[in-house]
Amino acid sequence: MSHPPVVLGIDLGTTATKVVAAGSDAHVLHQTERRYPLRTEAPGEATQNAVQVRDAAIEALAECVAWAKEHDHPVAALSFSTSMHTLVGLDSAGAPATRSFNWADTQAAEVAARLRSEGDAAAALHRATGTPVHTQSVMVKLAWLTGSRPDLTRDVVRWCALKDFVVADFVGGFVTEYSLSSGSGLQDMATLQWHEPALEVAGIRADQLPEIHAPTDAMPLKPQVAKAVGLPDGLPVVLGGGDGPLANLGVGAVSSGVAALSLGTSGALRVTRDRPGVDDRCRTFSYAMGDGLWVIGGAVSNGAVVAQWAAESFGVDVADLLDEAAAVPAGANGLMALPYLLGERAPWWEPGLTGSFVGLRHSHGRAEMTRALVEGVAQQLALVRDAVADSGAEVRAVRVTGGGFRSRVWADAIAAALDLDLELAEGSGGSGLGAVLLAWRALGEFDSLERAAELVTPENKVSPDPAAAREMARRRPLTEQLHATLRDLEL
Repeated sequence: MSHPPVVLGIDLGTTATKVVAAGSDAHVLHQTERRYPLRTEAPGEATQNAVQVRDAAIEALAECVAWAKEHDHPVAALSFSTSMHTLVGLDSAGAPATRSFNWADTQAAEVAARLRSEGDAAAALHRATGTPVHTQSVMVKLAWLTGSRPDLTRDVVRWCALKDFVVADFVGGFVTEYSLSSGSGLQDMATLQWHEPALEVAGIRADQLPEIHAPTDAMPLKPQVAKAVGLPDGLPVVLGGGDGPLANLGVGAVSSGVAALSLGTSGALRVTRDRPGVDDRCRTFSYAMGDGLWVIGGAVSNGAVVAQWAAESFGVDVADLLDEAAAVPAGANGLMALPYLLGERAPWWEPGLTGSFVGLRHSHGRAEMTRALVEGVAQQLALVRDAVADSGAEVRAVRVTGGGFRSRVWADAIAAALDLDLELAEGSGGSGLGAVLLAWRALGEFDSLERAAELVTPENKVSPDPAAAREMARRRPLTEQLHATLRDLEL
């Protein structure tokens, strides 16, 4: 007897592709994964092999299809989620002519610094596109490649995101969708079309970019891929979107005022609203989800990586070190840290920032230093929340997910910094489930994305300690002051 149908959400990540199977009740039934390397050989390099990512997606999908058949779950559609801010050049045959540049690639740092030094012009691009002028931006990567790397671009005819290349193999069309394109720095938020001033900076033409569709648009699966993975020809392939907006959907953070906060190696905080736009000081991004919904927020480059760095530096297990840090009172016994080990994105968007400890004394040890780093990350996320609030988007509840929350000290510090309850949604399926729910919306199962998100409920809650919240609030202006004082220090 056949069981209820499922949608398979294909999540193209930085180091792995995951395929999530879920029904229209938003329950994740199965997940498969295939990993691949991120190349970091050249200074600032973070690139992927686009063909390797495509093949991993097909392999993981085939395994998930086999599970669905074994358990008598018909597959209703496929849908995509993807890491944002990727770029790959294609030749005249549609094959990759470059590696795929990842969001973490900083080889365009000098170009980003030059563009940001232009002040009003950079701000105008940010306000028009919703994407900060930063090394993660596709516009900045293109300006670097077309302006100074002809050795890498000589065979390039067209440019697209990594997902666009994979989708082209699945459906045969050179297309993107405005969830992903809204994070490129090349799209006008108001018109959802390519932004001519940004194209001029990037050094390309609009006809070199994919045709823009809605995230809920679907195209038929090509026979070759259908045969390879065991699915019927013509199965609907929903174009999907970026992992940031779809993570909000996947944890149920779609209602006004409900933020999604993720904490892995890096971190992010985003809230959904019904219009695009960034704050007046250009501290936030604004990316489309679909159905007229947008997420506004910011990503931080330094998340749980700071604790991993501390553990490696002190030669101890990271879980044990975080347990030691949890025993230190809020405020780290007078120690503060600017945790910019990897530069920083929101709200500063300054990849050249470096980290600092302030107030270090003989009495401080590894526990206090680790606690200060954790609190520094928490403060950074609170500064993103403050910037979101300044844009007019209320934050009254927070759904959290990510491997960092396996340690309670992270949840306690972030709850205190935000002075809000954290609703843990670790088992939700994240952006992969978001892609699935987007597909069910495209198939007509839901009349809105808000309705789909209501099915996702948190598993647990962490409340802020009042004394810790007061201490974090007292120190937050000091974080901003220290950043302003030390930002231009060159050692």
